[in-house]
Amino acid sequence: MITATTDLQTLGRNARKASRSLARLPGRVKDEALRNVADGLRSRSDEILEANAKDTDAGRRDGLSDSILDRLLLNPERLAALAEDVLAVAALPDPLGESFDVRQLPNGLRVGKRRVPLGVVGAIYENRPNVTVDISVLCLKSGNAVILRGGREAINSNTALAGLVQNGIAEAGVPGDAVQFVESTDRALVGEMLKMKDHIDLVIPRGGSDLVRRVAAEATMPAITGGIGVCHAYIDRTADVDKAVAIAHDAKVSRPSVCNALDTVLVHSAIAPAFLPKLAEEWGRSGVEIRCDRRALSILGSVDRRALTPVSDDDWGTEFLSLTAAVRVVDSLDEALEHISTYGSGHTDLIVTEDYSAANRFLDEVDSGVVMVNVSTRFNDGGQLGLGAEVAISTNKMHARGPMGLKELTSYKWTVQGNGQIRT
Repeated sequence: MITATTDLQTLGRNARKASRSLARLPGRVKDEALRNVADGLRSRSDEILEANAKDTDAGRRDGLSDSILDRLLLNPERLAALAEDVLAVAALPDPLGESFDVRQLPNGLRVGKRRVPLGVVGAIYENRPNVTVDISVLCLKSGNAVILRGGREAINSNTALAGLVQNGIAEAGVPGDAVQFVESTDRALVGEMLKMKDHIDLVIPRGGSDLVRRVAAEATMPAITGGIGVCHAYIDRTADVDKAVAIAHDAKVSRPSVCNALDTVLVHSAIAPAFLPKLAEEWGRSGVEIRCDRRALSILGSVDRRALTPVSDDDWGTEFLSLTAAVRVVDSLDEALEHISTYGSGHTDLIVTEDYSAANRFLDEVDSGVVMVNVSTRFNDGGQLGLGAEVAISTNKMHARGPMGLKELTSYKWTVQGNGQIRT
């Protein structure tokens, strides 16, 4: 257990040493380690679920919100999906050593770039035990050592999962210090980690806005300090109404506590009378509270049994993380684009339209990490987009944006090959 600053510094030094070994590790060894982790998630599921039950029971006693409890919860289905994600990462090509942008210069020099690991990744996260596995396996596959510091709410789950990962990789011959877990929940250790620029090359916070802001303010190394998801759907005047209702319903209801869940619907005034009552019907069955602007209320005012309330200025730009959504009627694509520019967080934004020109303009002009056409925002996910899993969904513009998978955990070095060329 890490209980003091000196212990954390030792852990950092050991991680740095392990990272050098990982950079040379054959891909087949890393893939065997990942398959061991997936096997452990299946064979030790009872142990993991028992640990998770301790956390969720404590969370209920402590009065944690439903959205936090949902992120904290593990069940057989989620564990099985987690194991499949690990196997999906194992099946991906090893990114290390890839040569790209290679070209021959007129003087005969062969110049290119070669993909290399970042080194050591620090992960600071809250309420999300799946992060223990996701970040560990992605770091391992990309040749990075990782230091994990989870939150107090998930300490039992994280401890069990970290132990499972460490056992699985050790059985494959991976250096034991490649994945390290800070068992202490002392908040002072977060501040200490953020000062360890000599040992940690990148820090990734996964949690609420307070954690992200703290990391942005205190980190002495590069950090992924985006990730807050205020997600919009614009329903264009040419949208297929049934398609739009299905997409908006899935984006809001399928898992409302996560960052890629829909928060605000902007609907063109020409289609609002046909679209909004159908959406309210669907959302009403699922218990969604709809916070409406004046024009949306006038359309839905006669709809019975709906949780309708007037929207407030604070609702625009809010990541609800619950069964709550804001709705605004607009008169043009321009008005929708301006709203997203003003209130968006750069995470995920969506247009539903049958107009090719409107779709392309939306793709060109919305400045977000992931911009979508006619598909639920819930597909902004590393696994769903073919990355196997993700360490974060970044709203940064440097060095990575959107879901961060294997390649986003690498850098590159320039390679220059010649045959005796000199400058003079």
